[in-house]
Amino acid sequence: MDLLDDIPDSTPGLPVLTVSELNRMARRALESQLPLLWVEGEVSNFMRAASGHWYFSLKDASAQVRCVMFRGRNQFADFTPANGDHVEIRALPSLYEARGEFQLGAEAIRRAGAGRLYETFLKLKAKLDAEGLFDPVKKRALPRFPRVLGIVTSPQAAALHDVLTALSRRMPGLPVILYPTPVQGAGAGAQIAAAIRTAGARAECDVLLVCRGGGSLEDLWAFNGEAVVRAIAASPMPVVSGVGHETDFTLADFAADLRAPTPTAAAELASPARQELLQQLGHLARQLQHHLANRQHSEMQRLDYLARRLVHPAEQLRRRQTDLHQLAQRLRQASGTRLTTEHLRIARLNQRLVTPIHVIQREQQRLDALNMRARRAVQGGFGQRQLNLARLASSLDHLNPEGVLARGYSIVQLENGAVVQNAAALDAGDKIDIRFHRGQARAKVESTTQD
Repeated sequence: MDLLDDIPDSTPGLPVLTVSELNRMARRALESQLPLLWVEGEVSNFMRAASGHWYFSLKDASAQVRCVMFRGRNQFADFTPANGDHVEIRALPSLYEARGEFQLGAEAIRRAGAGRLYETFLKLKAKLDAEGLFDPVKKRALPRFPRVLGIVTSPQAAALHDVLTALSRRMPGLPVILYPTPVQGAGAGAQIAAAIRTAGARAECDVLLVCRGGGSLEDLWAFNGEAVVRAIAASPMPVVSGVGHETDFTLADFAADLRAPTPTAAAELASPARQELLQQLGHLARQLQHHLANRQHSEMQRLDYLARRLVHPAEQLRRRQTDLHQLAQRLRQASGTRLTTEHLRIARLNQRLVTPIHVIQREQQRLDALNMRARRAVQGGFGQRQLNLARLASSLDHLNPEGVLARGYSIVQLENGAVVQNAAALDAGDKIDIRFHRGQARAKVESTTQD
């Protein structure tokens, strides 16, 4: 006897699943029960596939988990992780059905600690903003032609070389004063703030550049210090912030009077372009020369015109006497012409003058003519209306039922008053009313005949 025959079947209705069905159910259960979350750990076994997807493990001292970050997600990452990097990933727990392996589907990745630093950054930013240190109204305009430029940065920083290169290209003769300070590491924030305060106390420059090259959030953290922000806000001269790259933002950027995306851009914003100024100067010189030439030509023409108008007083007196004589002749001619015109107008008015009796006769003739036209109109309209009335009376007689009855016809009605038009509507024994031209009679139907 087989030993399995002795084992009772306690679940006779339990279905049998395939491995694929089991893994699919496990994946759905995981994804429905575990939400999207942040996981911290050390990267190991990192591999970039030909498809662009990232495959790696995330581990700590006692456990590890497989992770995948597809190309559509990792293309937005700020860096490519390497084995040994301590990172934080935002991921959705799931199950890879083909191998039955538990894994994390990463949607975002950042260096470990960056989230906490960013949270600290936001809190400090809100606090300082509430105090008005970032108020745009307080921002000052940079001088167009600074006499001296101050730079707060490290002497060994690449940012200093970029700034000096840009200044030598744009304005080689502009004096520069360096206020050296570390820009990274422990205590760098306090030293940067001290350098800014030193520049303000010495008052040696017109514009102050606070700059350093790009880096991670940790590398730029010194420029997020409260002391640095307050020193920039209290600076007596305008401050230009050129920290990091175009995508990097620090609290020093918000406190500065002007934020530049790079140290080179900060130097370009704070200094005038010598070549552009020379071009503008040359353009203005050409405009001035052209204006002077036009003015000289205009004044020479005006001088010639005045010279032609210059006349001897005796000649002017003779011309005035001639003009006076001509005006006297025109006055005499105008007086004679006006007198003749008035005589003619009076004669025309005398001809048009009519006595009242003539007016009355003319109006009487007009009234008689209107009276005659009125009588003719009344007579013609009365005759036409009589003819219309006769035609309407004749039509009314033709349509009058009494006239039809007078010619020997009659109207047959049922007891309810309905007019009988067809013998089929009557049955033997029905009572009917017959209306004649003179009076009416009641009858009883004995029989009917159809046409």
